[in-house]
Amino acid sequence: MADPAGRRRFLKSLGASSLAGASAAWLPNAHAQTTAENALAGAGTAAPVDGEPLTLTVNGQRRALHVAPNAILLDVLRDQLQLTGTKKGCDHGQCGACTVHVNGISINSCLSLALMHEGDAITTIEGLARGDTLHPVQAAFWEHDAYQCGYCTSGQIMSAVAILADKRIGHDDAAVREAMSGNICRCGAYRNILAAIQDARSRMGG
Repeated sequence: MADPAGRRRFLKSLGASSLAGASAAWLPNAHAQTTAENALAGAGTAAPVDGEPLTLTVNGQRRALHVAPNAILLDVLRDQLQLTGTKKGCDHGQCGACTVHVNGISINSCLSLALMHEGDAITTIEGLARGDTLHPVQAAFWEHDAYQCGYCTSGQIMSAVAILADKRIGHDDAAVREAMSGNICRCGAYRNILAAIQDARSRMGG
């Protein structure tokens, strides 16, 4: 059995971000001198801020950002806030890998413009655990092996948390399958995902 620290790391982030190195571009001497002169001339002048202002509460923390008018919520979360547990899958709202909660409701963040969410409360997979204590759905996914490659798992978990909180959704297996149908697992771990959700329901007293 894997150690508890290992499973906490896995389920809290579900995939680490890749690091890419970037080489500095070579500048001819004349161009470099001109660039340096321009920098000196502009010293003391505030740099212009690109994008539109946006204030969000993300995983309980207030975040003030500037975003491009056409920036989608998924890219802002991943690229500006470095919350890379939310995955970019199909980018067309068809796979569910990018599922997050907005004011307690699950959405596909790849289909939503960031500026539409001024003042909203966003929860990502990184915000489910409480310190070292996993959310019951996270713990159940681990114990039931409800993943294989893990790429869809954060979206599956976020959707599962939302449907367990929705009293309109039935408790039987067929109702859960229907409610989770927007989340695709290309590895086919659906039986284990269902078992994990129903186990989490019992843990949460529902």
